[in-house]
Amino acid sequence: MNQKQPISVSFILVNYNGAEILPDCLNSIEKFIDIPNYEIIVVDNASTDGSVELVAEKFPKVSLLKQAKNCGFGAGNNAGAKVASGEFLFLLNTDTVLTSNIIFHLIELMQADPQVGIIGPKLLNPDGSLQISVSPALGIKGEYQARQMHRDYLNISQQNLIEQKFQEIQEVDIVVGAAFFIRSSLFHKLGGFDETFFMYFEESDLCQRAQYQGYKIIYTPHVSLIHLKGYSIQKAANTMAIEYRRSQIYYYQKHRPLWEQLLLYLYLFYKFFVEFLTTANPNSLKIIILLFTVKKAAVQVSVSN
Repeated sequence: MNQKQPISVSFILVNYNGAEILPDCLNSIEKFIDIPNYEIIVVDNASTDGSVELVAEKFPKVSLLKQAKNCGFGAGNNAGAKVASGEFLFLLNTDTVLTSNIIFHLIELMQADPQVGIIGPKLLNPDGSLQISVSPALGIKGEYQARQMHRDYLNISQQNLIEQKFQEIQEVDIVVGAAFFIRSSLFHKLGGFDETFFMYFEESDLCQRAQYQGYKIIYTPHVSLIHLKGYSIQKAANTMAIEYRRSQIYYYQKHRPLWEQLLLYLYLFYKFFVEFLTTANPNSLKIIILLFTVKKAAVQVSVSN
């Protein structure tokens, strides 16, 4: 009897009401990935748009995990990783589309250096232009540098210069979670994503914790895929704006010194207090309340420790 080959790569896709885009992603995987030993796992975060039925009917070879409620991106990936058999995990957003077989290159990079723990491939916009998918280590300085890089890229005169920076394989601090290739052993060693992050900053936190363990984060431009960017977020923009700030504050509490935490609080309070006074935006008030809530909780934890 022939022994079944071990799974080398487990593709994990966390889906929430992505019926419009999910088929393109799954079809692209099945079209371009021609290794015999891979699996696709779709974790559905309690979708209500027929996503589950679509996967069950159109993609019978896909392993489908149905969550009772939407617990977020990190929790969904953690659920998928618990049942995954692959030596490597490829975490993909449902709004990504493969245009070639990028797996061999990613595996080769992992095998060439055991200290490489996470790899981010090049991301492209639908028109084929570069999508910035790396970031310096997050903090006051890092966030400023990241935002400056994004602003510069919107300036046509700066685009070529920025693209030049991303034409070689390089070690980086953070790669975005839209296409996140990681050793399964490392993912489990780190305990997966911190599920306190519902959305945003969870991949930054995982990259930071991998670096604490001595692993490298690599960006490679030699393989690429298309990322539609922000499909699910656009459906709940106001809620996600608040969630972004909640995750940002939590990340600073985990990884940044106290003076940076205080500076962030002051900046956010000033920014959204002025915004509320001038626009009466209820989201601004919610973020101000959030600042006081998480600050109080942080103080209580500090005192108890």
